[in-house]
Formats: sequence, structure tokens, C-alpha cells
Amino acid sequence: MIISKVINNNVVSAYDDEQHELVIMGRGIAFQKKSGDPIDEERIEKVFSIQNKDISEKFKTLLYDIPIEYMQVCEAIIDHARKTLNKNLNDSIYVTLTDHITFAIERHQKGMDIKNALLWEIKRLYKDEFVCGLEAIRIIHDKLNIQLPEDEAGFIAMHIVNAELNEEMPNVIQITKLIQDILNIVKYHFQIDLDEESLNYFRFVTHLKFFGQRLFNETQMENQNEFLYEVVKEKNTTAFQCAEKINDYVQKEYNRSLIEDEMLYLTLHIDRVVKRK
Repeated sequence: MIISKVINNNVVSAYDDEQHELVIMGRGIAFQKKSGDPIDEERIEKVFSIQNKDISEKFKTLLYDIPIEYMQVCEAIIDHARKTLNKNLNDSIYVTLTDHITFAIERHQKGMDIKNALLWEIKRLYKDEFVCGLEAIRIIHDKLNIQLPEDEAGFIAMHIVNAELNEEMPNVIQITKLIQDILNIVKYHFQIDLDEESLNYFRFVTHLKFFGQRLFNETQMENQNEFLYEVVKEKNTTAFQCAEKINDYVQKEYNRSLIEDEMLYLTLHIDRVVKRK
């Protein structure tokens, strides 16, 4: 392969046979090299193929300034999250997470750690992602000998959720608040504690993630279950009343009304989460 652009001594860009841009990393891979020179393939440590051109440009810009060790750590964290969660993560995580961890390390070294105001919610609503965040903290410590606080595991978990949902971080924060508020409405309506380890709780939270995504992106389902809606409304009276409270909350907080299909699926999930183990 031929170097298209030298980004720094450790990173170059090139193109594969199908003219897809690659970002290639390896210690000293670009030392005394220039565009048009062949790449020393023995120095290649990692090849990134990012299809979105905008993300690729941002990634290259980010790599100009950060140490190769930081990028290696972030790549290890992302690879672990992909394998552990078995989910697709948007390529934007290479930019957002690398940028975040770089500045988190800089802040920590200056004694300026930031408290995570959503840490309690993240631990409860995004358990698997938070475990990945804790593993990320361990990877950073093992490879860089830097011990970031638990709050950073929460921030890293949010970046992973962001990449799962393909959302901007402000929307993920709003979705997290929405989920917590809805769970509180359900708990107070039924005067119970929900079993946070149950499969139905997991299903409900997953449904609420995508419900929140539709809400904040101003998209919605189409009403296709009018008959089933009426049946569920009549059969699951208490759960439907709870769904109506959620609708009232959404109207008050976000000026949106839930259509019948949203109410239908909320009612079904509420009924399951409060009645079944």
C-alpha cells in the first residue's frame, strides 16, 4: 500500500483496492515518510476502515495530537465493548470516546476529575455498558498506569450507549432522564419496587430507550393495531392508567402526545414488568 497522507509519525492514511480510505496505525510507521511512499507493512499495528467520510476526517484530525498509546487503549476498549455486548457500534465512537478519554486523562493529571451526575441512573439503566465502562477503567490503568475514578466508567458507558443508538450525546442524556422518570411513574403508580434483574425489566428499559429515541428525533410509529389497542386497554386497566400518566408526563415535559400504538406497547410492557418474574 501507498501512503496517501502522513498524519503523524505513528499514523498514515491510504486507500485499499476498492478506493476505501484506511487509517493505519503503527509506531514509527511514518517516520521520515511522505505521501506516495510505500507503507512498511511490518510496522502496521492496526487498520481502521471508517466508511463515513465526515467521521474519518474528524478521526484523522484527532489523531494528529494524541499519543499512540491513548489510541491503542481506546481501540482495545471499543473492541472489548463490541465483543462483550455483541452489538453494532457506530464508527463515531472512535472519535467521541477517544476524544473523551484523552481529555479525561488530562483533567485527571491536573486534579480536575468531573463528577458524573447521572452515575446512579447509568449503573441501573445501562448495566452491561457500565460493566464495559469499568473494564475500560481497568484497561486504562493496566496499559497507562492511570487510575481514573468510577465516574469515568459512567461517562464511557454513555458513549457506548450513544454509539449503540447512533445518537448525539445530549439526546442520550435526555433519554436517560426520560427512562428514569417513567420508571418512577410506574413504581409510584403500583407502589412497588421493580425487579431490576428480571428479563421483563430489561425488555421494558430497552423499549424505553427506543421510545425516547423516537420522541427526541420527532419520529413515531404508525397506528396499525386499533383492535388490539382497545382489547389491551380494556383488559389491562391498571397498566393502561399508568400509561396514561406517562402520556400526561410526556405532554407536560416535551409537548408531545403518544399515539395509540405507543400507548399499546407501553401498557403491555408495564403489565409484564409489574406482574411477572
